[in-house]
Amino acid sequence: MNIVIVDDNAVNLMLMAALARSATGLEPVRFDDPIAGLEWCKKNGADLIVVDFMMPRMDGHQFIEGVRATPNLADVPVVMVTATGQSAVRRKALEIGATDFLTKPVDSTEIKLRLRNLLQLRNVQNLLRDRAAHLADEVRKATEVIVLRERDLIVRLSRAAEFRDPETGGHIQRMAYYAASIARHLGEPESYADALLTAAPMHDVGKLGTPDHILLKKGRLDAVELVEMHRHAEIGGRILADTESPLLRLACEIAETHHEKFDGSGYPRGLKGHEIPLGGRIVAVADVFDALNSKRPYKIAWTMEDSRAYVEQHSGSHFDPRCVEAFVRGWDDVVAIRARFPN
Repeated sequence: MNIVIVDDNAVNLMLMAALARSATGLEPVRFDDPIAGLEWCKKNGADLIVVDFMMPRMDGHQFIEGVRATPNLADVPVVMVTATGQSAVRRKALEIGATDFLTKPVDSTEIKLRLRNLLQLRNVQNLLRDRAAHLADEVRKATEVIVLRERDLIVRLSRAAEFRDPETGGHIQRMAYYAASIARHLGEPESYADALLTAAPMHDVGKLGTPDHILLKKGRLDAVELVEMHRHAEIGGRILADTESPLLRLACEIAETHHEKFDGSGYPRGLKGHEIPLGGRIVAVADVFDALNSKRPYKIAWTMEDSRAYVEQHSGSHFDPRCVEAFVRGWDDVVAIRARFPN
């Protein structure tokens, strides 16, 4: 711990240092120049500062103001030494952050007791701060473990859906990265884009409940089969519902709403406009775009340009116009993602 004593009088400086040493067992750092003392404290920190009021170039008030304006010194105990009768000086010192006072002529026993008590107080402050920092670090580590487990769960459920659906391939990865790109170009926080990257692959988890004869059918579905296929959005929402995990809540809203349309003609609930959660609106663009330029048993792959044109043509009907605009602004990202994750 650092005790700093600042006094332009050499005799007083020596006396105060001896008293501090006797009271605490520590060797004080001494300065006869307040400016040099303040700069040292700013650079090295301090646990207790004793400063005289009457000094050239910088008085005790100015010194205390400099100390309190420095973040790492804001709560350091500061004792100001004043002459008897300087009540106005002491009041101002209290206003600007002095912790205690010593009055000249000094009482050696009183000084040692006050310095010892203030240093013990500082030690307790340091222990509490270190304890709080330790607890915060432990909470951070525990939270990271929980998030990793959530991500692991999402990845495994996404794989389960992928194994049931032979059409997925690189679709899940591309669609998730497209969604994250759209979020960024909407101006959403990076944390949200990162969460989308993790949660979006769960968009079709409801296909775990789709019968094989429909899910694996080669060719287009008839009207009855289409109704059954559409149930995967509702099933996905039910699989992921009732969770306290923010990531799984996001995955739930995506699974349930990525087939809703901006004009209200989508499914399963016929939501319209901003009734559709943002995650669902973003993934709708990413999912349809990638499905269009991917080969399927019942269709050839569209070109990237034709797929983009379709998305732009259906802005305001199928898709949220803002999400379409963000998708187009991030076109370079889209091209790079498509190249990174081929079929």
